[in-house]
Amino acid sequence: MRQTIKLASVISVALWMAACSPQEESAQAGAGPRSMEVGILNVVAQPQVIQVELPGRSKAFLEAEVRPQVNGIITKRSFVEGGNVKQGESLYQIDSSTYKAALVSANADLARANAGLASAKAKAARYQQLVKTNAISKQEFDEAEAAYKEALANVTVAEAAINTAKINLQYTEVLAPISGRIGKSSVTAGALVTANQSQTLATIQQLDPINVDIAQSSAQLLRLKAKLKQGKLQASENADVQLLLEDGSQYSHPGKLQFAEVSVDPNTGSVILRAEFPNPEGILLPGMYVRAMLNAGTDPQAILVPQKAITRNSKGEAVAMVVNDQGLVEAKTVTTAEVINNQWRVTSGLAVGDKLIVEGLQKVRPGAPVTTKVISETQAQ
Repeated sequence: MRQTIKLASVISVALWMAACSPQEESAQAGAGPRSMEVGILNVVAQPQVIQVELPGRSKAFLEAEVRPQVNGIITKRSFVEGGNVKQGESLYQIDSSTYKAALVSANADLARANAGLASAKAKAARYQQLVKTNAISKQEFDEAEAAYKEALANVTVAEAAINTAKINLQYTEVLAPISGRIGKSSVTAGALVTANQSQTLATIQQLDPINVDIAQSSAQLLRLKAKLKQGKLQASENADVQLLLEDGSQYSHPGKLQFAEVSVDPNTGSVILRAEFPNPEGILLPGMYVRAMLNAGTDPQAILVPQKAITRNSKGEAVAMVVNDQGLVEAKTVTTAEVINNQWRVTSGLAVGDKLIVEGLQKVRPGAPVTTKVISETQAQ
């Protein structure tokens, strides 16, 4: 009897569970998939200065090659290689003995010319009186007058020779044509040099300020001009240039853009832009490779989104996940430009007011229902 009661109880429980299971499954099916919570940013547009990064090389602001202007033997070098020199400072001394002798000779020639001039002048004055009384012929007077003028010319020639001798004597002391840092010397005391020789004695470079020649491709220049013409960019009045050094650090002094070449280099297809930078610490040296950051213009309606909010699909296209009006995840293919402060500048694909998913991207798929939580831009970085 007891076994019969137990068996009836087991059967009742089984029937009750069987009856309840379809109802629970129906309730769960009616509830649908569970919504995930994601963090979003509302897409906004704002003015943004657009910078381009271009390669460049530093170049001395002024550069002078020191060469001799007279022949002779170097007797002394007056500077320290690699040091700073001032304009007019003595660099080399060339043996001046022959040039001093030439100056003495020129002075003697001037004295002789002055003596001849005095004699010719007196003779011409006497003949001028005599020709009036017909005491001498007109031809004799003309000859005396011509001799006087020739004596005047001889004095002028002698004075010019003295000036030349003085200049050559001054050139025996080779002076610094500009102020700056001087490099190594190619000659030592005892070397023979000649006037205007091809070999330089030394090179002086002014490094503060210093120039940087920046190369910009003509294709990039045309694209920027087209965007300015279409109104996608507004011309920037800020001509400041920032530098990134070879080790990746930023140069502390901003520079100013000075000018752009009016022609394209046929070998490289680029246009050279020149910027000027202060260089008080002497960090920048001629020939140093740098990266220059230039203001290309201002995007009046720039859309900036965190880098982590942009992914790539199997085709390599940039994709952004947004939440549509139905609360479902939607994938949008976007076009990105440059990175600005760890944010992509999106040029197409997103619109102002879109709800961009920046947190929880790994847990959602297109079409999935989500609940949203607006986060701050600081949290989104």
